Amino acid sequence: MKKEYNLIKKNNDYFEIFGEIFIKLISLISFIVIILIFVFVFREAQYTFIEQRHETSQEEQIQETYGDIPEDNNVSTSGYASMETSGHAGKADWNNLTSKNWQPVSSEPKYGLIPLAIGSFKVTVVAVLFGAPIAILAAIYTALFANKKLKEIIKPSIEVLASFPSVVIGFFALVILATLLQNIFGYQYRLNAFVGGLALSLAIIPIIYTITEDALSTVPKYWVEASLALGANKWQTAFFVILPAAIPGIFAALILGFGRAFGETMIVLMATGNAALVSTNIFEPVRTMSATIGAEMAEVVFGEVHYGVLFLIGSILFIFTFILNAIAEFYIRGKLLKRFRGDV
Repeated sequence: MKKEYNLIKKNNDYFEIFGEIFIKLISLISFIVIILIFVFVFREAQYTFIEQRHETSQEEQIQETYGDIPEDNNVSTSGYASMETSGHAGKADWNNLTSKNWQPVSSEPKYGLIPLAIGSFKVTVVAVLFGAPIAILAAIYTALFANKKLKEIIKPSIEVLASFPSVVIGFFALVILATLLQNIFGYQYRLNAFVGGLALSLAIIPIIYTITEDALSTVPKYWVEASLALGANKWQTAFFVILPAAIPGIFAALILGFGRAFGETMIVLMATGNAALVSTNIFEPVRTMSATIGAEMAEVVFGEVHYGVLFLIGSILFIFTFILNAIAEFYIRGKLLKRFRGDV
């Protein structure tokens, strides 16, 4: 009996060691993949600032003409020969990147990132302003007021919204939401930042809701009991005790929701009108940074300035969302845990 016990214990030790090694290996691979993505994106973005000159050979120019070069010696071919040195040079300088025009396909390409950044922030702010209150109030009700049976219905119903493909939400906004909102508010442009932000709020509600609900649920029970013992009712306890205690977690939820909305592609590509305008009016079309990558990456030439600028936009998005996620995960959630442990 003792031998069997030792054998089982030995096997469990092997499984534990194997499991620990496997988890560490997966974590290491994930970390390496993230680093490689960083390296790849930043490496491709270098084409933005490299001086380029594209020459076309005489043979290629001949193939582009509709007909052959006449064999008559009296006919001059200088027109074809002069094409050997034809080409264009260029790179995106700082003044070009900070301009207010996005016209990558023109005789003088303009790669102004300002209208794209403004469009991304406009849509994201609209999404957070609409989605955050709904998600936070739903989380408060679920965590503090709903009975167990109702909670088992509400929570999965909201969280299942996160599994909806972005293209489905975008299609819903394009076909139904845009027309409905235009009929209600009577604005000029059917697709605009308001429609895109409202559709985008459907995508961030599950994220904000889940993290907020977790933050509210982790507040120590004795805080609630102490508040009720002092004569506060349930609503007072919820809004003056539990909610302030969970503020770091709620703020982390808002940051993650903001980052999710800022990096969304398909919804804003389908529902915002895709016009690179510099305006504060939310009822005008916009073009976001992520939508620009999604719409134009398949049409650019490898190694061109336009190609590099799109990867530069991707680098900016990568850095921005990475910083937001790091702040939410390591600082704010850590501060919340310290508060509950009584360290601060």
